[in-house]
Amino acid sequence: MEQHAQAFPLQDGFLLLGTALVFVLLFRRLGLGATLGYLLAGAVLGPYALDLIGDPEGKIGIAELGITLLLFIVGLELAPRRLWRMRHEIFGLGLAQVALCGLAVSAVIYFFTPFTIEASLALGLPLGLSSTAQVLPMLQSAGRLHSPFGERSFAILLLQDLSIIPLITIIAAMNRNPHLPEGPPGWQLALITVFAIAGLIAAGRFVIRPLFRLIGNLGEREMFVFAALFTVIAAAALMQALGLSTALGAFIAGVMLADSPYRHELEADVEPFRSILLGLFFMSVGMMLDLSAIAERPLFVAAMALALIAVKATVIFSLGLLFRMNWRSALALGLLLSQGGEFGFVLFAQAADAWLIRPEAASLFGAIVTLSMVATPFLMMATRRIREMPAADEEREGPRVDGANALVVGYGRFGQTVAQILIAAKIEVTLIDTDIEMIDVASGFGAKVYFGDGTRIDLLRQAGAGEAQLIVFCIDGDQLTEPFLHAVRAAFPKAQIHARVFDRRGLLRLKDAPVKSVVREVMESAIVLARNALKGLSVSLEDIEKAEATYRARDKERLSLQYQTGDLRAAHDRILTQPVRAARQDGTE
Repeated sequence: MEQHAQAFPLQDGFLLLGTALVFVLLFRRLGLGATLGYLLAGAVLGPYALDLIGDPEGKIGIAELGITLLLFIVGLELAPRRLWRMRHEIFGLGLAQVALCGLAVSAVIYFFTPFTIEASLALGLPLGLSSTAQVLPMLQSAGRLHSPFGERSFAILLLQDLSIIPLITIIAAMNRNPHLPEGPPGWQLALITVFAIAGLIAAGRFVIRPLFRLIGNLGEREMFVFAALFTVIAAAALMQALGLSTALGAFIAGVMLADSPYRHELEADVEPFRSILLGLFFMSVGMMLDLSAIAERPLFVAAMALALIAVKATVIFSLGLLFRMNWRSALALGLLLSQGGEFGFVLFAQAADAWLIRPEAASLFGAIVTLSMVATPFLMMATRRIREMPAADEEREGPRVDGANALVVGYGRFGQTVAQILIAAKIEVTLIDTDIEMIDVASGFGAKVYFGDGTRIDLLRQAGAGEAQLIVFCIDGDQLTEPFLHAVRAAFPKAQIHARVFDRRGLLRLKDAPVKSVVREVMESAIVLARNALKGLSVSLEDIEKAEATYRARDKERLSLQYQTGDLRAAHDRILTQPVRAARQDGTE
């Protein structure tokens, strides 16, 4: 009996992952995006189609962690100073969008359906919100999350998340169910929110950062994953216990760690969990798509989804023009945010509990939200030529505030010199190292060094290697290998790769590596010392240059033969062992 009970989670996992693989690969191949693949995979498996997997509500509760992790990662990319710079977009454009879209959709429902004004508000205000879980991955995959367009989109989504609190208060104020316990008043919820955010900020500074510092000193990478997930879940759990948005809690936690040295390591560790859970979330949404409700009233569902998209796109397009966006970017913003959002499911359920709408209406409008989400990728593809032409009128992507042209991996004595020369040449540099003590010392001198293992491709990607023009490996020991450098070249083809090795053995180990240059640490400094010694003996500059050229030529010949034979002792006769006087007599040196 126990074996039978345990078989169902395994069977569910097999079906979910297998179906997701098929649909997502197919839709990626067709250029329709992963989100639509997940939604339709869930719809096929759900109770309204093949009915192979049940309890979509239970699964969506777990899968909502994907949204929480997504907001945490976005928070990591938004340092407090950058968030402050976006305040006008958040509280100007974002607030206007939530209010005007919510009221406009409510008016459409009230005038064109038999719903009362209370029911229209309970349905229309949530429909004014867009899908953070759909829009942010679309911006990330297009490389526009850090552009001015992406920042405006994110500002609206962030304000939408903050608006969950007043929307819950509005629905509670219209409650008709005498058996439903009354929640706290709106002013109390707002006060709780302020104290919760302040508590998260204090915890991030005085608890979480010291915790990561301790783990970094211990060198336990697995514990970093545990600590990262603990941070996200603890912040979300606190907000949930207070009746607030879990995603908001995770976002604040991310912002508080955005300026920490552990940012890139945290992003790399959390990203796989975010991807899996977000995919499961969209599959759960697809499973909840009530196909029978659509079949009973297909024209109503289609018309309402079309009206929702048209109203929101028009309002957001108008706001974009009002906030001085060019018309093509404003149109793109309107279409990108025209769908309903995942928080609509939560607010519809609350409205049904408050007897403002029937459960059937909640299910019907849930189908409308899902249909509008399905339409978004098609809308973006269908309008691409309109939005992107002519090229001169297109809004160009601005530079990343925290981006860099170069990554320097390893900030020891060697890496410090390389980084300072690059910075002196006005090159933006991101510094990465695993030595916590060195990171703390560097911060005392004003250098921002991020904690992370620079031999991980995923961490390099999180640190911006995909956009960098230069990756310089200044790390010690035998950490660099040819297969790793080939993987770096394949993952980041735009970046030049330069490497430091300690000695000749390191050069031989990387003889076929795809690098622009490899420098022996001991060679150049030894040559400089030898030149200084010759100057001290009053040797002429011409003879010093000649001696250095002779050494370099013989060393290059030795290296060539050693590369060919793989033998460190090859061409050992090219080592200069005779006295300088003898070398001058025969004229060969």
